[in-house]
Amino acid sequence: MKNSNIRNYDYFCIIMRIDIITVLPELLESPLSHSIIKRARAKSLAEIVIHDLRTYGKGKYLQTDDYSFGGDAGMVMMIEPVYNLLEDLKKDRLYDEILYTSPDGELFSQKEANRLSCLQNIIILCGHYKGIDQRIRDHLITKEISIGDYVLSGGELAAAVITDALVRLLPGALSDETSALTDSFQDGLLAPPIYTRPANFRGWKVPEVLLCGDPVKIRTWQEEKSLDRTERLRPDLLKNNSGD
Repeated sequence: MKNSNIRNYDYFCIIMRIDIITVLPELLESPLSHSIIKRARAKSLAEIVIHDLRTYGKGKYLQTDDYSFGGDAGMVMMIEPVYNLLEDLKKDRLYDEILYTSPDGELFSQKEANRLSCLQNIIILCGHYKGIDQRIRDHLITKEISIGDYVLSGGELAAAVITDALVRLLPGALSDETSALTDSFQDGLLAPPIYTRPANFRGWKVPEVLLCGDPVKIRTWQEEKSLDRTERLRPDLLKNNSGD
């Protein structure tokens, strides 16, 4: 699956480029133009480029899909437009990963988001229709990712989820860079409860320990609540962490 246009290295790259290939670029315009991603792009921390696969389509109607051999229902994304677009992209830079959003890919996790956020150049191919020609998966894709055990109309929303998870981890993307380190799943546990002012609202009070000003006591309370919440809501995470 790997090819000579893919490179691997261990150091952290500050500027990340994500190229997203899709037949419906308009689905990605809004999710990638607001909030943290917007700030990261404005600061030149991340470069996100959306490519319309139809510009590489065949014939008068810029065809990118066709019927499958064997007569199964549904249209299939053709290999030729995808191959030609990838080849053009690889003329300008080397890519660390070429991802394909697929319901039967590896389940996306915070650990994988952390890994991918350390790369410099990534391509995300959004699936659509019935799927893509298997030869794309066999010869052009380096990793397949799923965001859950369900099927969407296309991979665009999954690509937006993956992009958001990566970009928010880049240094400078968040106003408080330590915030991402305390998110759920970073340490294999769910995050503890959080509160803000007022300390007493209609008799619903913030736990006293959070108001004591003692960072050791607060941290101990947070760790206990994080473990308790994980045991109640996601015991599978504890099992995974134990290596069982």
